[in-house]
Amino acid sequence: MSNDLSKKVSLITGGCGLLGQEHCKALLEKGAIVYSGDIKLLKSDRFHDEKNYKQVYLDVTSEKSIKSILNKILNQENRVDILINNAAIDSKVEKNSSIDFSRLENFSLSQWNREIEVGLTGAFLCSKVFGNYFAQNGGGVILNIASDLSVISPDQRLYLNDKNIEKKNQPVKPITYSVIKSALVGLTKYLSTYWLDGNVRANALSPGGVFIDQPSEFVERIEKLIPMGRMANINEYKAAIQFLCSDDSKYMTGQNVIMDGGRSVW
Repeated sequence: MSNDLSKKVSLITGGCGLLGQEHCKALLEKGAIVYSGDIKLLKSDRFHDEKNYKQVYLDVTSEKSIKSILNKILNQENRVDILINNAAIDSKVEKNSSIDFSRLENFSLSQWNREIEVGLTGAFLCSKVFGNYFAQNGGGVILNIASDLSVISPDQRLYLNDKNIEKKNQPVKPITYSVIKSALVGLTKYLSTYWLDGNVRANALSPGGVFIDQPSEFVERIEKLIPMGRMANINEYKAAIQFLCSDDSKYMTGQNVIMDGGRSVW
């Protein structure tokens, strides 16, 4: 079976989020045992019938919490093979929003620190703990979820959503998003060569925007920037996740796979 992940044990951080759940589904479909780690667990679990799926409380900003989850997985499964660093704080585009805190001149240091702590420091800590385990136990896969904004700048014109609000108060894509996603690609390259003797592979996946009922004005604007003329469907990254986590990509490391409908090409 292509992209076979039978009996592979994985941890997906931010696994209860919108895309995190899709990553869980992708690995479950290929036979993996999936631990979905998050600080907010799902009350209504869409995978409740999946015997290979477990939700676990995980704070990616705490090395103690990460080590505790590693030990928990090892106690239950006796191994772990895959880490997907997916946890992040992401500002959403909302109709009639006037969140001027997102603008660089108004962006607080506390917000900067919080988003960096979750999206970047969290990936570092998880990679440190799980990567070291992988290196000492035959190898493993680290997959960092970046973004097309790891290679291009956000087009802030996309977020001008209210003509009644002065331009200086219009919401923008926060600086932290670009910084974190770009840094995750750098982290990926570093990790890909650090544990070579330990058979640890590291790659990044950079998705483009996913359509999730955003305001029509926003969708119309962004579709004009995408050669394929549309945003991604939520399930269109599944095959890439399966490929990058399986032995089908065993000769691939240190790469950033960009799936954005061609947006970064224009």
